[in-house]
This record gives sequence, structure tokens and C-alpha cells, in this order.
Amino acid sequence: MTTQTSKPTPESVSSEATSSTKSRVVTLEQLATEMRVPPRDARMLLRLAAKQTKQYPNLGKEHVARQPWQWTPGSKSLDEARKALSTSA
Repeated sequence: MTTQTSKPTPESVSSEATSSTKSRVVTLEQLATEMRVPPRDARMLLRLAAKQTKQYPNLGKEHVARQPWQWTPGSKSLDEARKALSTSA
């Protein structure tokens, strides 16, 4: 008798990896909902704040152009993004 052990398929492994990665990232939509700002306005305000390197030094450094706004929880750039969105409200 042979028993087959079920190995995870590459598709299931990649879907598990992306779901755990998504939970470790704060997206612009989540931040905008938290700060009660429409996502479009939040994006505009973050672009303006990223240009102010003296006031928000980490925000501009960590964001890559043409990429979605996302942060790791507890990062300095996330704190700066919250500050930038709260001062505009």
C-alpha cells in the first residue's frame, strides 16, 4: 500500500503568499477610509506631501512613482502619510 501525501500546488502556495503579504501592507484605500478622506483626494494630498521633503522626509523616499501607495504597518512613512492626511482635513 502506498499513501500519497498531498503537496501544495504552486498555485495554492502563491495565493497563500499573496494573501499573507496583503495583510502585512496598509493600502491607500485602507488609509483613506481610516482618515475619512476620499481615496482620490488622499492620493492628491500624498503626492503634494511627498514633494515637501523637509516636513515629510520618508514619504517621498519610500514611494515609487507609478506604483500604488502602500506601507508596512508601523513604518515612519505611514505615520507621515497619516499626518499629511490629518492636517488637510
